[in-house]
Amino acid sequence: MKIVTPLIAALLITPFASAADLTVTIDNIQMLEGTIMLGLYDEAAYSGDGAVAGATLKVEANAVTTTFEGLAPGEYAMRLFHDLNDDGEMNTNPFGMPVEPYAFSNDARGRFGPAKWEAAKFTVGADGTSHTITMQ
Repeated sequence: MKIVTPLIAALLITPFASAADLTVTIDNIQMLEGTIMLGLYDEAAYSGDGAVAGATLKVEANAVTTTFEGLAPGEYAMRLFHDLNDDGEMNTNPFGMPVEPYAFSNDARGRFGPAKWEAAKFTVGADGTSHTITMQ
């Protein structure tokens, strides 16, 4: 029993040893109202709807910050929009073009849709990472 207890403790701690934190700042927010809806994606999830993690950030200043804790080190990308009317949806015009501000990690730009994975991806290292996105 004296050997088993430390072994179990080591196994429980090991997955957390490789977990990293990602601190995200969104700046250049023009309108101090509504909510930033942020999705964090790995490559497999980026082309679909399932984010690895997400955050809802109330806008009360020209910049907001959040931290995702316990991420596996690796490549990620972010998509976000500023939900000005707090309806939980990215509003569009009759042609499907967004009418609310939006952005991607690396300040990547999309053409006729979201930014490509290659343009938006960044690396979260084992020691953690900070990333800033500038609203356009």
